Amino acid sequence: MENLDGPILLIGCGKMGDALLRGWLDRGVTASDVTVIETSEQTASAARDRGVATLAAFDKLPNNFAPRVVVFAVKPQVMLDVVPPYRRLVGPNTMFLSIAAGKALAFFETHLGADAAVIRAMPNTPAAIGLGMTVVCANAGASSTDRELAEKLMTAAGAVAWIEDEALVDAATAVSGGREVGHAGQLQPAVAAAHGFPDGEAVYVVELWLDPLTTTEAVRVRALPRHPTVTRDISILVADTVLARDIRATITNAAPDTLDTVVEFDRYQGNGVPDGQVSLSLHLTFRASDRTLTDGEVDAAMDAVVAQLAAAHQAIRR
Repeated sequence: MENLDGPILLIGCGKMGDALLRGWLDRGVTASDVTVIETSEQTASAARDRGVATLAAFDKLPNNFAPRVVVFAVKPQVMLDVVPPYRRLVGPNTMFLSIAAGKALAFFETHLGADAAVIRAMPNTPAAIGLGMTVVCANAGASSTDRELAEKLMTAAGAVAWIEDEALVDAATAVSGGREVGHAGQLQPAVAAAHGFPDGEAVYVVELWLDPLTTTEAVRVRALPRHPTVTRDISILVADTVLARDIRATITNAAPDTLDTVVEFDRYQGNGVPDGQVSLSLHLTFRASDRTLTDGEVDAAMDAVVAQLAAAHQAIRR
């Protein structure tokens, strides 16, 4: 694999991340051109056995580190905590490649900025052994060179097909109700030959699983609320190493049962925010099932939240 024009930064080296790493190294990528960020020491150790450098967290990266591509290979449910700090790496020579299911291009543009070059790839299960199918789409910031590089990187998982309409990603990967219900992939050459296909001819198959398509999950409902919500917004300064999920957990634990939802709606680093810190803004919604909450009740809840954020994370309210 040629023309990388800079290092690869791989975020997460689990089953799929490791499959990509193996494929890159097998195709000629030099181990010294790859850095892996992985929180699991056991997984990181396996990556180091392949000759690549590993780090435990984003804040361990050198300040002058300038990757050609950042590959997000972590689970979708942790993306909100993982992605935002990488905004610092956005630049004209850096492309971001995600293989996370369910995270649209708009998600990355929100957390990395509108100028980020982002490509979304959706590999399926056989990609873990290099015989899968991957559909790929790009945002407007990705150049033709970015597209070529993304395709080279994803061929480590098998065949690659481009789509221009991101809405077709789920159709291409056989997803129903948020669950994978099938996959497409390349037959092992020996299996294809055993079934009479010509030597050297790539054969692809599609398999659909009927059980997930015919099984209906129970529908869970709750009564319509009879009393109005009360909303409060809060902005805090915390260290940029603090995870947003930990902030949400602290708020949930500190607040009374009347807290209904906690949603992070802004994360900012820049003018007015000290180095090493980040400004987080969150939207809190309160509701009681048996009464209309008073301002005094909500004020007391917010005071408890602010006090616990300061104790647990040294948070400063803005």
